[in-house]
Amino acid sequence: MEYLFSSSSVLITGASRGIGREVAIGFASETDRPLILVARTEKDLQQTKLMCQDAGADKVCVIPCDLSTPKAVTDIQLPANISAPGILINNAGSYLLKTLHKTSYMEYINQIKSNLFSAVHIVNRFLPELKKLDRGLIINICSSGALEGLPDSGAYASSKHALLGYSRSLRQELMDTEIGVTALNLGQTQSTSWEGSEVDSQKLIDPKDVAQLLVSLTKLSPRSVVEEIIMKPQHGRVPPM
Repeated sequence: MEYLFSSSSVLITGASRGIGREVAIGFASETDRPLILVARTEKDLQQTKLMCQDAGADKVCVIPCDLSTPKAVTDIQLPANISAPGILINNAGSYLLKTLHKTSYMEYINQIKSNLFSAVHIVNRFLPELKKLDRGLIINICSSGALEGLPDSGAYASSKHALLGYSRSLRQELMDTEIGVTALNLGQTQSTSWEGSEVDSQKLIDPKDVAQLLVSLTKLSPRSVVEEIIMKPQHGRVPPM
């Protein structure tokens, strides 16, 4: 049986705060799609759910899950009133500010788990559902650090390089299907990651702009897909980072 992309839900990882929360609110205010919000912390997810409902969302499903654990993702079950996702937005991740020679083996592993495997596991879990639709879209939130080295966060940049390589390969594998794959290489964006730093938050990318961009990608005709986007602060890298 084939289901319709137009009535499918959107699944957003890392939706408990920051960029993921703003993306969820953006879809709530601009579309009537059911929302599936995934992150580790249920309390923060519930807060995002309330904000999405205030923005106009009718159906919102909250799923607390450690996305770095394959079995936890495999075991995800959707409520009966939530349609299968036709849009996967892999936003979950973490940022490590540490020079390479001071980064431990486990810190490297945790960056890879958080920034690469969280997306890999979600795609593996929901790809069969996507293939039942007349159309599907996978959006992986990569980083400008996937395109260049970062002197003070090399493990993070390495993991985002891996996510971009995965996204490009996934795009090639799915090119003969109706499932598009987009990689968003995102520069410094206002989020909770910058709390306590000296960075001027008003010079960072507005996460509402990220949300607006992602919503617009889902409204393209099935004849087109945006493979990669680079989005950066208007005036370049914001010091002192």
